[in-house]
Amino acid sequence: MTVIGFIGLGNMGGPMCDRLTAAGYDVIALDLDAERTAAAVANGARAGENPAQIAADCDVLLTSLPQPPHVQAVMVDGGALAALRPGSMWVDLTTNRKELVEELAAAAPEGVDVCDSPVTGAVDGARNGRLTLFIGGEDAPVARATEILDHLGRVIACGGLGTGNVVKLVTNQLWFISAAALGEGFAVGMANGVQLDVLYDAICDSVGDSFVARHDGPSIFAGHYDPSFTLALCNKDIGLVQELQRSVGADLPMTDAARGAFAVATERYGGDVGELHVAKRIEDDAGLSFRMAGDWTAPWEVVDAPEGDA
Repeated sequence: MTVIGFIGLGNMGGPMCDRLTAAGYDVIALDLDAERTAAAVANGARAGENPAQIAADCDVLLTSLPQPPHVQAVMVDGGALAALRPGSMWVDLTTNRKELVEELAAAAPEGVDVCDSPVTGAVDGARNGRLTLFIGGEDAPVARATEILDHLGRVIACGGLGTGNVVKLVTNQLWFISAAALGEGFAVGMANGVQLDVLYDAICDSVGDSFVARHDGPSIFAGHYDPSFTLALCNKDIGLVQELQRSVGADLPMTDAARGAFAVATERYGGDVGELHVAKRIEDDAGLSFRMAGDWTAPWEVVDAPEGDA
């Protein structure tokens, strides 16, 4: 049986770990938060002692961490990279800096394969196995990793090592632009006499429709603005996008505007609040209310998919 090490059991990592345990894998799990580790153990995983121990004892190490410095802390400072055995592999599920993944892969012990495979699909996608995973790496390791990652959702092979993060950051680039624009659209319609329920119905049945409108709109209507993904994480990712856009050689005004919108929202509300405070800032400044009655199930409360439903 393949032994999987899973480090990082947050809003995304925890549900992903649980799905792999439910699929029958022997999973060794660890998080800095002991309660999260205990929850994974309650769902069938084994508790790891530290990153190095997990890396030494697993066939495939998965890391799902908030930011690149956390990956550095686990893999280098925590000794996980050096502890990996020949024939094992490390797959980083973190939305990470491409250069850091490449640097750590170059420092891996001989015979250890490395792939990057950041994910998208939010907490509900993680719980229900409906994520999209963007994997980068050489063909054989990608194929090996895909057999495991298929339990988490759809896996898209993006190219060489690091391209998984490039693709993920492009999808987030477009998400941030759309999230900032959604609040602006609500404000323009409501300020000119259109009821929000009518406006939203029209958006979802027109060229204005998008995953962001359907998935994130309800978090605005409910007034919690989706705290499962914070403004701080948005700023981290859009900062990584900024690093990538320097190689384009052309102005990207929509991306720059979105970065500015998230920066203003963070300055106003702080980094620990939900991502969609980028829309609340418009709501507050315009003196409008984007509250709307409805059965708006929060992403972290979504009912699990029926058994066997990927």
